[in-house]
Amino acid sequence: METRHYRDLQVWQRSMSLAREVYAATEGFPRSEQFGLVSQIRRAAVSVPSNIAEGRGRASAKSFALFLSQARGSIYELQTQVELAGDLGYIGKDRAQSVLSEAAEIASMIQGLVAALHD
Repeated sequence: METRHYRDLQVWQRSMSLAREVYAATEGFPRSEQFGLVSQIRRAAVSVPSNIAEGRGRASAKSFALFLSQARGSIYELQTQVELAGDLGYIGKDRAQSVLSEAAEIASMIQGLVAALHD
């Protein structure tokens, strides 16, 4: 792996940006969802760059791949929750689509990184 630090990974940088976007997007959710959907969405969004960072800090490519797999699971969880929030009218269609599109691109980047680790 060419990078030395997780902050050098474009997938980490983009997932951090997505997490910030998710925090902003969930600000307007109903108060009744603060400990429900808002909490779930935010945890999933934060989990993506966190798992990338933790995995990059591990000693082996196999371990890194495992944490990337967990990050990919979190991005899919995030997509599901954002879609539900859109269906419930908690987030606008355009904003939901923007988050979903960026999440899909990040998922592809994660998959590419996992494939590169297995080569």
